[in-house]
Parts: sequence; C-alpha cells; structure tokens
Amino acid sequence: MARTHWFIPQSPDVLGMLRQQAQTTVEGVDNLLTWAKGEEAAAGRLRAAEHRADEQKRELRGALTEAFSTPLDPEDIFELSRGLDEILNSAKNIVGEAEAMHSPPDAATAEMSEELAKGTRQLAAAFSLFAEDDRDGATATADRAVKDQRHLQHTYREAMSALIENQDPREVATRREIYRRLARTGDELVRVAERIWYSVLKET
Repeated sequence: MARTHWFIPQSPDVLGMLRQQAQTTVEGVDNLLTWAKGEEAAAGRLRAAEHRADEQKRELRGALTEAFSTPLDPEDIFELSRGLDEILNSAKNIVGEAEAMHSPPDAATAEMSEELAKGTRQLAAAFSLFAEDDRDGATATADRAVKDQRHLQHTYREAMSALIENQDPREVATRREIYRRLARTGDELVRVAERIWYSVLKET
C-alpha cells in the first residue's frame, strides 16, 4: 500500500521576528538618545542598528508570504513592522540632518529623544506581551507609549516657543527643523501604538 505524504505548511515565527526588529529599533533609538546627550560615536551605532533592522524587516516580509497562519492578522504584522522601520529611519535622519547642518544637539533635543526612547521600549514590551497572549497587557503598554509622546509634544511646544528669543536666524531654522523631525517621529510612534490597539480590536 502506497504511503500518503502529508504536506505540512510553513509556520515561521513571525511574531518572534517582529519582536527582534522591535529590539533593534530600541537599540537604535537608545543610541539617538546617547547621541543627543553628547556622545557623537553613538550616531554610528544608530546607523548600524538601522541597517540590521532593515534586514530584519525584509526577512519578516518574506516569512509573511510563507506563513500558513499567524498569531496576528498578517496585515497588522506588516504595518507594525513598517511603523518600527519609520521610527528608526526617522531617528537616523534626525542625526544626519543635525550633522549636515553642523548643529550639535541641545537640551530640548535630548529631552525629546528620551521620550522617544521610552516610548519605543514600551512598543517592544507590548510585542512581548502579544507573544504571551496578553492582549490587555499589550494595549495598556501601548497606552503608556502614547503618554510618553504627549510629554514629547509638550517639550516640542516649549522648545519652539523658546526659539523666539534666539537672534541667530540660521540656528533658529536648524533647531526648528530638528524639533519638527523629533515631533514627527513621536507621531509615527503613536501610530504604531494605535495599530496595536486596532489589531486587538479586530480579534474581539
């Protein structure tokens, strides 16, 4: 009697891959903060993390095309990965812009970078809670990430207001651009946190 060979569909650990990309994003944004506090060498480490995260993103997308089933909707995993990519790309571009304009980071840049770092860690923690099937914990952690970015926006408004007193037009233009990039990165982080919520709501 002929044997029957069953086809076993692929089940790559796409959530584990997303968590890995999140940890690399945390590493990169932590280096943004270190750079903002005055360590120039951290810029190179940030760029290296961004390159690694790009590769992790590509591997994750490839795995999504092969996965028979996923713990979250594939579209949500794709969008969460895309959002992480935007955060880290933006962090790299902030440093590149400051370097190109010969503008060392100031106290406001460091303060906003710290809120970005805190929020990114919360996103990574939320993905870990997904892996533990703790949806409520994941959304609560996403909420804390959003709260961190509200603090960033407060710092942003104060820093922009303070520029009125600056008499150097070149420095004002440079600082304004850096502050805006930091604020936009915070907005992207909020979008990732909201996507966490959306992915949970779709399952209820």
